[in-house]
Amino acid sequence: MATAKRKVRRLRGSRFHGWGQVGQHRKSGRRGGRGRAGLHKHKWTWTVKYDKDHFGKNVFTPPNRVEVGSWINVGSLNEIYQKYESHSSDQGDLPVLDLTKLGYEKLLGGGSASRPLKILVKQFTTTAKEKVEKAGGQLVKV
Repeated sequence: MATAKRKVRRLRGSRFHGWGQVGQHRKSGRRGGRGRAGLHKHKWTWTVKYDKDHFGKNVFTPPNRVEVGSWINVGSLNEIYQKYESHSSDQGDLPVLDLTKLGYEKLLGGGSASRPLKILVKQFTTTAKEKVEKAGGQLVKV
């Protein structure tokens, strides 16, 4: 729009520029309240479009929750043993694989165990224990 056609230029000298004498187009009433007023009411479409997470849930997290940092499946043990034989040692009849030294905290039961190993790990599932013992190995909690 050309500057000459704008209301600001056309109504220069007019005191209220066509918005009436008593307060129209002034103060916060024209914008629907001050600040975040009306986000649940008349500004809801703005909220949905530009500030979706404004009214997010404040979810309670239990204080005794344990997050497992890194885990590995039983099916990957053979590859890990071949890759990191330097971290393993032979103590007795079974080769030992220390998963805690490799940075794993938990052994899960996905896949199948192919060779007997003595595995040292912080946590393991019951299915992982069954599969390792079925292959002739054993699990030891560190």
